[in-house]
Amino acid sequence: MRILMIGDIVGRPGRHALATFVPELRRQEQLDLVIANGENSAGGRGLTPDTADEILSQGVDVITSGNHVFHQKDIVPYLEMDVPVLRPLNYPPGVPGRGHTVVRTAGGAQVLVANLCGRVNLMDLDSPFQRIDRLFRDFVTIPPVIIVDFHAETTSEKQAMGWFLDGRVSAVLGTHTHVPTADARILKHGTAYVTDVGMVGPYNSILGDRIEPILTHFLTLMPARFEVGDGPVVFNSVLIEIDDTGRANSIRRIDRVLED
Repeated sequence: MRILMIGDIVGRPGRHALATFVPELRRQEQLDLVIANGENSAGGRGLTPDTADEILSQGVDVITSGNHVFHQKDIVPYLEMDVPVLRPLNYPPGVPGRGHTVVRTAGGAQVLVANLCGRVNLMDLDSPFQRIDRLFRDFVTIPPVIIVDFHAETTSEKQAMGWFLDGRVSAVLGTHTHVPTADARILKHGTAYVTDVGMVGPYNSILGDRIEPILTHFLTLMPARFEVGDGPVVFNSVLIEIDDTGRANSIRRIDRVLED
């Protein structure tokens, strides 16, 4: 099985690059499943029903998210619908939406996709480690192929999750920092891992936003309005190949740049 995980989509430029590259990659790489983190796809902060529908129409099968998922309030009723859009699993009980889904590929295989959010320097949520353990206990029969999007701030927490789930899931794929890392590897017991997939957003930017307001904020500590940048768009993703037992055989980066 061949699964593509796409980094955080940033605003309209990110959605445009997605529409350009995903159909092409589905054909070229014979992809069975495409997952993308969409929590910054609406104006750079949050997700709306319209942006979610647009992303799904471009060839993405599952949208994951993170700490900005509820930034746009109209996403709340949408998350209660039967759509493949996830919020972090480790939100407290009663929060709208769901943190995992089981999808079926065109070939008939089932894939469990789970979305977790880290707590270090981020949000005071339930323990992502304990929550993913509880999810596994809830399944009577769990699919062999399991993909985890771990949306977290620190490399240490992400690496800890990778080793915690090594041999228990097919892949632990980090998101949130928007900066792609060079540590894609197969861990000792067959789990694919990368600390951060990266982003789909303006290349000449600071995490997808215009440079000048952020520099002003750092230089003066005064509030500044952050806006999505423009110009060339970077497309960061990883491709994981997984066997029938759920063990990852390979993980490699697929990075592109969409020029103006």
